[in-house]
Amino acid sequence: MSSKIHTDKAPAAIGPYSQAVVIGNVVFTSGQIPLDPVTGEMVGTNITEQTHRVCKNLEAVLKEAGSSLEKVVKTTCFLSTMADFAEFNAVYAQYFTEKPARSCVAVKELPKGSLVEVEVVAEIE
Repeated sequence: MSSKIHTDKAPAAIGPYSQAVVIGNVVFTSGQIPLDPVTGEMVGTNITEQTHRVCKNLEAVLKEAGSSLEKVVKTTCFLSTMADFAEFNAVYAQYFTEKPARSCVAVKELPKGSLVEVEVVAEIE
């Protein structure tokens, strides 16, 4: 049986999906873009600012699910351009200190013109 996760400390879904779903002792988050949880507006104009907001949003969703960034086992990262890869990695490394498995790809376009989107799979503590 699965359960849906929702927290006001992360942006509300902008489509027909949940912030995360828990099955057993695993949480699967939806992709987070750099939206302010209160206003729903984009945060930051560069990859560094936007990546910080994305990681904070993920942290809030994971906490609501009973997990944490330290329990993440897999991330999937989407960048609007690989030119941002080094700056993205510098911020990412501050949050994902346990070095989970990861995929990182450049895509043509992200929702709301975001520069970055990240989704994770994590163990429940």
